[in-house]
Amino acid sequence: MRRKIGFVVIAAGMLVLSACGEKAEPVSTEVTATDEYAMDTQGDASFFAGTAKANNAAEGTGDWAKGPDGSVNSAKAESSSKWVELTAGKAGALDPVVVNGAGLTLYRFDKDSAAPSKSVCVGECAKQWPPVTVAKRGKVFVSGVQQSAVGFVTRDDGSKQVTIGGWPVYRFAKDTKAGDTNGQGVGGTWFGVTPTGAKAGVQSTKATSVVLFDEPRFSENGAAEGTAGPGCKNLARPRNASSLTAQGSLKLWSEKDCKGKSLVVTGDVPDLAAVGFDNLATSVFFG
Repeated sequence: MRRKIGFVVIAAGMLVLSACGEKAEPVSTEVTATDEYAMDTQGDASFFAGTAKANNAAEGTGDWAKGPDGSVNSAKAESSSKWVELTAGKAGALDPVVVNGAGLTLYRFDKDSAAPSKSVCVGECAKQWPPVTVAKRGKVFVSGVQQSAVGFVTRDDGSKQVTIGGWPVYRFAKDTKAGDTNGQGVGGTWFGVTPTGAKAGVQSTKATSVVLFDEPRFSENGAAEGTAGPGCKNLARPRNASSLTAQGSLKLWSEKDCKGKSLVVTGDVPDLAAVGFDNLATSVFFG
């Protein structure tokens, strides 16, 4: 549709210029929706700022095509995968926690992996914990969640599961209405997911080590550096980090000896630019 619109613009321009006896200059045929602010680098989905409602999503599609228990009616499988909403909200005692377009709490699983992203919840597990998936070229509406924190991982069945901070995200079949958090703490491995991919409602432990990557999303294409505590540690390669992985919280500093601008982070951070600290980390404080 966008290419057709662009073609009409060009054709009209050529007619006007021809009438004036001038040579038409080539122009771009690409027309971009004003509310779309990026396409995922894998081409998996289009991202839109705001909620599904604010973007006039069609009734009975996306998160709204699912039953109150978060399950997908097979007859609506195609329409239900057209879009997903990720909104930073509150559910029960969890604040913040990410909820979908129906207000259902989204969760992460400790047995999964965030770097690299990997889901191990399949079969019967996936029936109790339906993975949040979106069709290729589908839409992701984000509100209070940084687009840079959102990604995708291919499941064993070929579907694309949404990740936050690298962690695959799920619903819980026993959550039947907005605000339910019945999945929180189940088995000591299931927790609501925060807008950065951390565990919601869990007091963070202090990190004792960190690995910092030169590229976003823990990419192995660039260099990486690890350091460990306690106390303040100056980095051997300052002002290079664009993402990091850690088990717990720590403080980043922009100058040596833990001075200058600082930022407390908890757990994995897939894109330090999203929190205003890209290529700034010079020292780290543990404890």
